[in-house]
Amino acid sequence: MDDVLRDFLTESAEGLAQLDLDIVELERNPHSAELINRIFRAIHTIKGTCGFLDLTRLERVAHVTESVLMLVRERTLDATRPVVDDVLAGVDAIKAILAVLEASEQEPAGDDSAVIARLERWLESGAAPDPSPIAVPTTQTAVRAPVATTAAAPAAMATAAESTEGTSGEGRQSASESSLRVNVVLLDKLMNLVGELVLGRNQLIQLATGTEDSVFEKPVQHLNRVTTDLQEAVMKTRMQPIGAAWSKMPRLVRDLSTASGKQINLELHGAETDLDRQVLQAIQDPLTHMVRNSADHGIEHAADRVAAGKPAAGTIRLNAYHEGGHVILEIGDDGAGINIERVRQKAIERGLVKAEAAASLSDAHVLRFIFEPGFSTASQVTSVSGRGVGMDVVRSNIERIGGTVELQSRAGEGSTVRVKIPLTLAIISALVVAAGSQVFAIPQIGVVELVRVTEEQQHRMEKVHGVRFFRLRDTLLPIVDLATLLALNSATERTEFNIVVCQVGNLRFGLVVDEVFDTQEIVVKPMGRLVKHVSVYSGCTILGDGRVIMILDPTGIASTAMNAVQAERTAPSRAVEAESTQQADRESILLFDAGFPALQAVPLSRVARLEEFSADQIEEADGRLLVQYRGALLPVIPANPLMDVRARSPRQVVVFAHDGRSMGLAVEAIHDIVDERISLEANAHRPGVLGVGVINGKATEIIDISHFLRQAHGPSAVEVPV
Repeated sequence: MDDVLRDFLTESAEGLAQLDLDIVELERNPHSAELINRIFRAIHTIKGTCGFLDLTRLERVAHVTESVLMLVRERTLDATRPVVDDVLAGVDAIKAILAVLEASEQEPAGDDSAVIARLERWLESGAAPDPSPIAVPTTQTAVRAPVATTAAAPAAMATAAESTEGTSGEGRQSASESSLRVNVVLLDKLMNLVGELVLGRNQLIQLATGTEDSVFEKPVQHLNRVTTDLQEAVMKTRMQPIGAAWSKMPRLVRDLSTASGKQINLELHGAETDLDRQVLQAIQDPLTHMVRNSADHGIEHAADRVAAGKPAAGTIRLNAYHEGGHVILEIGDDGAGINIERVRQKAIERGLVKAEAAASLSDAHVLRFIFEPGFSTASQVTSVSGRGVGMDVVRSNIERIGGTVELQSRAGEGSTVRVKIPLTLAIISALVVAAGSQVFAIPQIGVVELVRVTEEQQHRMEKVHGVRFFRLRDTLLPIVDLATLLALNSATERTEFNIVVCQVGNLRFGLVVDEVFDTQEIVVKPMGRLVKHVSVYSGCTILGDGRVIMILDPTGIASTAMNAVQAERTAPSRAVEAESTQQADRESILLFDAGFPALQAVPLSRVARLEEFSADQIEEADGRLLVQYRGALLPVIPANPLMDVRARSPRQVVVFAHDGRSMGLAVEAIHDIVDERISLEANAHRPGVLGVGVINGKATEIIDISHFLRQAHGPSAVEVPV
C-alpha cells in the first residue's frame, strides 16, 4: 500500500474513532463550540485529502456531511436528535467506504444518494455556506488510488491540517515531539525479543546459583535489574487505556436506545485504566454483548420505570479499576434485574437440574445457568438479543485469557456482570511445581497460599459425595489431586504433600502437588495445535535449564475436576443400585456445630436451603432477629441459646420450611452431609433435641425442628415428623 494512502487511512481511523464519541456528546451539549469545531475539523480533513487522492465518492459524502456541520457550527441549525441521526449516517457511510478502501486499495463503487438526500434536506432549511475547498498545489495532478509516492503529497496533507481551526502550530509541534506512531508488528517483535532475553536471564541465574564463583554474581545481578526494567518499559508500550475499547459504547447505547424505544444513559468510570493490547482486543466483543444484554433485557421502558418509582431513563454503567495484577471490569444497569425463579424454571425445563434439587439451590447458583450454551429466558427473539447465544461465549472468551465472569442481580434494582482479567498475557510470575515426574507452572496471580500437610495432619482430609475436602482453618476446602487428574504416576507413596490454594472467581480450591520449587518470571508461549483444546493448560514456557513445561489453567482444572466428579456420580452401576436397595432405610443427614460438645444433626430432606447472612442483614425487631429474605421476613433462631448470632459475619443459617412457615436456624458451622440410618439410642434431656444417635461413630444430637418453629412462630406451629 502506498505510504500516503496508508497515512490517510490511519489518521482517518483515529479521527473517526473519536468522532462517534464527540457526535453523541454534541447531542447532550449542543452549544459547545470546542466540540463542534473538533467534529468539523475531523470531517474537513478527510474531505480535503480525498480531493488530493481523487476519492470522489468519499469526498462527496464528506462534503455534504461537512456542510450540515457548518450550519450547526454557525448556529443556523440546532444539533437535535434527527440532525445527529443523519450526521451519524454520513459518518457510517464514510467508515464503510474507508473499510473497503483499506482492504482493496481502491475506492469502491456505490450509491450514497439516500444518505446524501437525508443530509441535504437540512441544507435546504438554512443558508449553508459552501465549505472552503482545500488548497492543493496547482502543479500536482490528482490521481486515483493507489497513488505514486511524491514529495508534494505530505505538503498537501499538511496544508489540509493547517487549514483547520483551533489548533495552534505550537500545540502540533509539542504533540509530534512527545509521541511517535509505531507499527504494532514491531512492538510484538520487541516483546518477543524481551521474552527471549528473560529466558536467557533465567538460565544465567540458574547457572550462577549452581557455582561458587563470585565473579558472576554482580554481572548477573546487574543483568537481572536491567532485564526487569526493560521488560517493564516494553510492557508499558503495549498498554492501552480501556477507554479505547469503550470508544464505541456511547454510539452503541444510543443506537440501542433508538431501536428499543427506551431512554438509556451511559456512565463510564475508569476509562484511563491500562491493560495489555492483546487483552483489550480479546474483551471487545464480550463487552459489546454484555452492554447489549443490559439494554435489551435489563433496562425497562420509561412507563414501566416510572410506575416502579424510578427515573424514566435507565442507566448502564461501565467501571474499570486495577486490583492486584488484574483489571476488574463491571458492567451494571439499574433495570429490573433477573427473574431468578424464571431462570430456575428454565433450567428445569432444559434438563440442567432436577426440580427437587433446583428448589434448594441458592440464587447465586441459579444465576450460573445463564452461562450455559443456548440458555435464554427471552420470550421472543429481537434484533438485539434473545437467541440464546452469547453469555456462554462471553464466559469462554474471558476464560480463554485467564479471566473469570460473575453475575449478580437484585430484583427491581438491576444486574452487574463482574469480569476479572489479567493485566497482561505475555510475561507473568508463576509458581513452579511438580506432580509425579512432571513439572508445571501455575500463574501466581491465581495462587492464594501454600499449605504443607504432614502425616499427622492427614486426618483433616475428608470425602463427601465423591469430593475430597481438607479442613483448613475451620473451612472445608475442595481438593484436586493434580497427579490423579492428569493420570500421572506419583513418584513415591505420599506421607506428606503440598496443597496450592487457588482462587477462581468465587471458588477457592486446593491443588495437591508433590513438590513446590520456586516462583519465576516466565514467558507465556502459545500451545501447539494438537493440545490447544486441553482446558487444563493455558500455555507453555521454557525454564532456565531449557525444559519446556506446561502452564496450568486453574479455571480449566476446576471445571475438569467438577465434570469428573459429576460423571462419577451419574455413571450407571449395578453395584451401586444393589447397594442402594440394601440401604433403602438410610437417608442423607446434615451435620452442624451449634457450640455444644456434640454435633447436631437433621434429616437433609427437612432442610429447605443453606444460606449465609452478613451481620448487617440480620435485624432486630419486636425482640426477634429477622432477615429480609425472598420478599418476606425470615425469623432467625440461634441453635444455642448462648450464641450471639450477629457476632460472626457471615453467619451460616439452615432454613426450614413447613406448612407455609419458614425459619432460619443460626449455627456455628456446617460440617458435613452423610448417608446414615437415624436411630435414637438415648432420650433427650434438653429442649430442641429429640434424642441422641450414633453417626459416623460419634454420639450426635438429633434436633427437634418443631421446637424451633414454635420459637419462631408461636405455640401454634405444627409438629414436623422426623
